[in-house]
Amino acid sequence: MAVAVTTKTAWKLQEIMAHSSNVSSVVLGKGSGRMLATGGDDCRVNIWSVSKPNCIMSLTGHTTPIESLQVNPNEKLIVAGSRSGSIRVWDLEAAKVLRTLPGHKANICSLHFHPFGSFVASGSLDTNIKLWDVRRKGCIFTFKGHTEAVRCLRFSPDGKWVASAADDHTVKLWDLTAGKLMFEFTGHTGPVNVVEFHPNEYLLASGSSDRTVRFWDLEKFQVVSCIEEEATPVRCVLFNPDGCCLYSGFQDSLRVYGWEPERCFDVVLVNWGKVADLSISNNQLIGVSFAQSTVSSFVVDLSRVPKSDSVPHGLIRDDQPLVPPTPTGSSLRRIYDRPSTSCSKPQSRVKHNSESERHSPSSEDDRDEKESKAEIQNQEDYKEIFQPKNAICRTPPRNEPFPAPPEDEPGAAKEAVKPSQAADVQTSLPKQELPDPVQRPPIASSTSLTRTEPSVIPAARNEPIGLKASDFLPAVKSQSQTELVDEEAMSQIRKGHETMCVVLTSRHKNLDAVRAVWSTSDIKNSLDSAVAINDLSVVVDLLNIVNQKPSLWKLDLCTIVLPQIEKLLQSKYESYVQTGCTSLKLILQRFLPLITDMLTAPPSVGVDISREERLHKCKLCYKQLKNISNVVKNKSGLSGRHGSAFRELLLLMAVLD
Repeated sequence: MAVAVTTKTAWKLQEIMAHSSNVSSVVLGKGSGRMLATGGDDCRVNIWSVSKPNCIMSLTGHTTPIESLQVNPNEKLIVAGSRSGSIRVWDLEAAKVLRTLPGHKANICSLHFHPFGSFVASGSLDTNIKLWDVRRKGCIFTFKGHTEAVRCLRFSPDGKWVASAADDHTVKLWDLTAGKLMFEFTGHTGPVNVVEFHPNEYLLASGSSDRTVRFWDLEKFQVVSCIEEEATPVRCVLFNPDGCCLYSGFQDSLRVYGWEPERCFDVVLVNWGKVADLSISNNQLIGVSFAQSTVSSFVVDLSRVPKSDSVPHGLIRDDQPLVPPTPTGSSLRRIYDRPSTSCSKPQSRVKHNSESERHSPSSEDDRDEKESKAEIQNQEDYKEIFQPKNAICRTPPRNEPFPAPPEDEPGAAKEAVKPSQAADVQTSLPKQELPDPVQRPPIASSTSLTRTEPSVIPAARNEPIGLKASDFLPAVKSQSQTELVDEEAMSQIRKGHETMCVVLTSRHKNLDAVRAVWSTSDIKNSLDSAVAINDLSVVVDLLNIVNQKPSLWKLDLCTIVLPQIEKLLQSKYESYVQTGCTSLKLILQRFLPLITDMLTAPPSVGVDISREERLHKCKLCYKQLKNISNVVKNKSGLSGRHGSAFRELLLLMAVLD
């Protein structure tokens, strides 16, 4: 009897409507490769079984959108970090919140569970890394050293180190026992998105927006190799379980790399868009991506993908001789020594390059935990996965790979019901436990859910001028309210768009007026007209052009621009602050020596009108710079890249004192 053999290497497994609003974070469980967690702008964390259509559990309690997720190695715990800096840990088997961990002052960008100790590491937009003891609900260390957002964290296989990747183009290696920085790896020329330890050797891989993958030796602390030919940013990386190769996720493709020497074994085209996470199950690589409110999963058959210079078993033809696989090079480096017990608690007496903290629980934290809930929405799948009758195997069955669709059928899978409707199809749940879709309307991405902290919020998070979430949502009157017809829906959408169109039209007219002056006169008159319009957005647009051509700057411009820079530095919009810092830095570098020299020079003999005019402008600039220096001093204590920018400006302005 002939057995049909699939010839597909990659296919789409399914597409689900994961949240009632935009999905903001997706992660796969690495233990089984079959568990999926999604976080959304609706402030929920939803748990799924890969390839199954319905949501198993929905976790609530966060009050701002979910920014980062991570599942622990045995898939019993999940940790979620929000835009406000709050972290919550849930016990999936007990279906309840375990801990609330406050302390960060900005978005949680990265999380990771210790491989065997009850610790969690978190990285934030506030540039800090915190190590938490989940059992004792305390922060053990705050590691400080990065100057921009920490995008990825990974514990070493032996649990002694944690590696961090950040937007400041660096990868740092921290010693958990000593509580200090071990080494900083430099070489990337763009934000580093991901970092991953080799499962056995002292080897680290990092992927960056500079479109390179770098391999680092953790004994010699030097680069092993660098793969540079890629055309898109590196989004995620994962070593094969035996350490023979590295899988890298790019836009619509998977690439398989070796590092000694650096080479690409294979490129697999996968239509997954911006892939968010990778996992391996049953010799299949699972990849997940998200767009708006949907999450898609994809499968790559690793038996058909070369992992070395030899041909994979599934591709060997009868007329081809067998080629021995290339040695993996495991003997070149030291092997991790995994202790049989959990790692020792970091010693708080060592404070070099870190700040030791201990957080005591407060009544506010207790209230947060009481308000956090785990709603089981699919009782049958929940019992099968998290509370099995046979305790030997807690995770979904792993002995069956995901089947490939027939060659003549599209790979798209069925779309699942929304999580808010998932419980409606389950007859085993009591009626009073069903989630109420009307009481949880979708939350538009422009809602101002962010707390007053952090003081620096990305511009993309700011609420557009004149818009509110209610402008896009119908008024909820009752549970039986009928759906909006097309005309009513369009009316609701126009209601918010009209306000924005008015704002943008006004801004466009103002820019046209400034451009008309620019074409008929000099840049000084253009800036005068921009200031006279009394619209900071127009000033920002003009400065962004001038900042790109430092040769355009003259002392006359400084006297006009400096009062505007003072306003920009105090703006609530990140883009305004950034433009103000750039302009001020250019002025200080080009004109501050001239200003100080003019003010300290002895008076001239005789009448020199041009010198007197220049002296008057220098005095005016000096006075304005003194006013700005007070703003810079107040802002220099901020965290993040703006804090470092203000500290740099403070150093440049030191001569004013």
